[in-house]
Amino acid sequence: MCVVQPRAKVGYENTEVPMRAALTLSLSLSLSLSLSLSLSLSLSLSCGSVECLVLLLKRGANPNYQDISGCTPLHLAARNGQKKCMGKLLEFNADVNICNNEGLTAIHWLAVNGRTELLHDLVQHVTNVDVEDAMGQTALHVACQNGHKTTVLCLLDSGADINRPNVSGATPLYFACSHGQRDTAQILLSRGAKYLADKNGVTPMDLCVQGGYGETCEILIQHHSRLFQTLIQMTQNEEMKESMLRQVLEYVSQQSDSHYQTILTSLAEVATTNGHKLLSLSSSYEAQMKSLLRIVRIFCHVFLLGPSSPNTGNDMGYNGNKTPRSQVFKMITRQMEVETVQKDECPWTGSAFFDPMELLWHSLDEWLVLISTELDRNRKNPSSSSSSSEIASLLLKQREAEHSGSTPSLPSLPSLLDPQTGMETEVYADGEDVISMTASRLSAVIQAFYMCCSCQMPQGMTSPRFIEFVCKHGEVLKCFVTRNPKIIFNHFHFLLECPELMSRFMHIIKGQPFKDRCEWFYEHLHAGQPDSDMVHRPVNENDILLIHRDSIFRSSCEMVSKSTNEKLKQGIAVRFHGEEGMGQGVVREWFDVLSNEIINPDYGLFTQSADGTTFQPNSNSSVNPDHLNYFQFAGQILGLALYHRQLVNIYFTRSFYKHILGIPVNYQDVSSIDPEYAKNLQWILDNDISDLGLELTFSVETDVFGAMEEMPLKLGGTSILVTQENKAEYVQLVTELRMTRAIQPQINAFLQGFHTFILPSLIQLFDEYELWFWEVVHSLTQEERVLLLQFVTGRVPHGGFAFLMGGSGLQKFSIAAMPFTSNLLPTSSTWDYMLSVTPRPVPQQPELRDRCCPALEGSVSLLSELMSHINMLKLPEYPSQEVLRDRLLVALHCGSYGYTMA
Repeated sequence: MCVVQPRAKVGYENTEVPMRAALTLSLSLSLSLSLSLSLSLSLSLSCGSVECLVLLLKRGANPNYQDISGCTPLHLAARNGQKKCMGKLLEFNADVNICNNEGLTAIHWLAVNGRTELLHDLVQHVTNVDVEDAMGQTALHVACQNGHKTTVLCLLDSGADINRPNVSGATPLYFACSHGQRDTAQILLSRGAKYLADKNGVTPMDLCVQGGYGETCEILIQHHSRLFQTLIQMTQNEEMKESMLRQVLEYVSQQSDSHYQTILTSLAEVATTNGHKLLSLSSSYEAQMKSLLRIVRIFCHVFLLGPSSPNTGNDMGYNGNKTPRSQVFKMITRQMEVETVQKDECPWTGSAFFDPMELLWHSLDEWLVLISTELDRNRKNPSSSSSSSEIASLLLKQREAEHSGSTPSLPSLPSLLDPQTGMETEVYADGEDVISMTASRLSAVIQAFYMCCSCQMPQGMTSPRFIEFVCKHGEVLKCFVTRNPKIIFNHFHFLLECPELMSRFMHIIKGQPFKDRCEWFYEHLHAGQPDSDMVHRPVNENDILLIHRDSIFRSSCEMVSKSTNEKLKQGIAVRFHGEEGMGQGVVREWFDVLSNEIINPDYGLFTQSADGTTFQPNSNSSVNPDHLNYFQFAGQILGLALYHRQLVNIYFTRSFYKHILGIPVNYQDVSSIDPEYAKNLQWILDNDISDLGLELTFSVETDVFGAMEEMPLKLGGTSILVTQENKAEYVQLVTELRMTRAIQPQINAFLQGFHTFILPSLIQLFDEYELWFWEVVHSLTQEERVLLLQFVTGRVPHGGFAFLMGGSGLQKFSIAAMPFTSNLLPTSSTWDYMLSVTPRPVPQQPELRDRCCPALEGSVSLLSELMSHINMLKLPEYPSQEVLRDRLLVALHCGSYGYTMA
């Protein structure tokens, strides 16, 4: 610093300002030099130059200079792992205890990156190895979270507090478990770390399960055996993801046979407890139902992983005789017709792991027997009150047993105790009310029972024990679903896996709204699959279907055959050769164009029906040597489109829809391919042919590539005459020949491809009339769709058609099939009024007027008579889609002019 000597006052005032400026400049130069040296220090650390670092430190650079983030050169050296630079900084007295703006010291950085060799040098200069950052986290917290084993050991050896909590109460063990760091958790526990929850009560085990860290869970259990049961109890916690619980229990169960056995036995006991709670009306149905089914699903998942699984080939009470389930069903039904199985007998015994749940199944069986008995009494003597007294007696015994703390020997019947007053409420007077109170609860237990029975059987086999159960309690189950059809969709999933059982409930299922069945269909179709909404997103570049537009059929066939079915289920990605576009729009275009190619007459696969708008397999398709492969491919494309909710531009005949749905064809289906022939068959059925001299035999002439060949309808058919007595058989056999036998190989090949993606049990939820109907609706104009909705509902409700109302609340649009008779039009039911048709002025359009008038003349009932089923369209079983469309349009236009109150 320059010193200014005092001078004479003469001219002093003139020299004072320059002197001050010189002093300020001198100070600024000094500060700038210091700042430049410090900044240069940071730059030298960035490039890792030890020589520059030492030179700058010798020139006076501040080793503890903090940048805008509060980091010192030591922070930077630690972050970059520069050992020599750190050593030189320490020689020049760099302070290792300085925190940056986030409260991090240099050892925090070393812990983050696991620089153990640098940490050894640095901790010797640290006054407090447990220095905390802004969140109260020490270097040990950070090292445990990142799984740096040697760093954790170094910190512990340096005196780090193993149980030090951060601001939220999380210890280093908590941090290790939160990221599934098995090794660091092992080190901490072996060094005496305590098992502590944070301030919110979240434990290290909670974190392991939430993340699906089975290995870390196993470490915790090894050091704290009590956590085994804690893990089991977590299956009841609805906040825990079921997939993560499965993952953890799967790993733990595989560590030893004792673990496997203990997990299954414990889960069975928890399931039994939850099941009995579910059968008590004092419990929450929704919560207990979800808990029971969740536990049973996890139980079955773990069971199938072990040596007791039927898939391993071990004997678990199953005799290995893979009798088709249809035969099993018949044998059991026949057995039950001739003998009564003793109540306590269990003809099919499973693994011992299932034994704890036998008490629950026993309660379920007694419940259903009780309800069946009371319903029988009510039917025989509706005025009897004995049912009320017996049920009340049983419920009272259960309540007394619950209050005394003992386990009742009777089934776990629901309590009718008023939860607010503690007084026994009035017991209802008939068994119907018992069904209302218990149907959903019992159905959920039935679902659990089915899952347990199924996992003890080889894949594709239905448990004989469960079939017997359904046969025994069939009437009660039908009563359940009749009163509450939603039970089928919520709990009776077993119907989809056993067609023999589904046939008993099919009439109820098909009576449910189309939308509900669609939701059930896709729920089970996509079960176990990832989200399939993004059908255009490829798993990787190799999964893209590269299609040539000039040979779209063959290139698509080739690409689909190269891909696996599982990948196609997960998602579809299409790119046309030479084009860049991809996405859902391209996928939709591919399905649309390809569906037109499938019915291209050049391939000879499908022929047009008589109405010119629908198609069915060509009986002469064998002219193409690859026709069966192509039919299989066509089935795959239709199944794939349905799987991913894509539209295709193909309309099949009703008979082919029947083949897809597994429904037998009848003589009326012939009209779609040969209307005149169908009329002849109808005439034969309607008239006495005894004395007509038709001389028909059980054979027909068939055109095979231009040559007529006589084909017998059955063995020896060419010599069997058609008579009045056997004409119905003749008509049916002719129908089967024309509609089925003649194209059986084509049908089989198509269905083989279709069933790759759509199971037969799922598609049978629908019928051929619904498929036709929605295709017709799709072709209607906007005005015609409005007329349709008004026709069915009577009026447009306030708020739109989402708020259709019936007599007891919201009532959705529904469709019911009706037998077809000539000139019969669709009918509808609106609101709660009995309506009929009075002839009124008809439409002015000539084409509609010509069709309306014959329908109106002579028989008012030919148009819609509106019954008490609200918002329901009653659709006759028309022989073709074209007839359905024609009759529907007549009903819509005539109905809009002709309805009045009767």
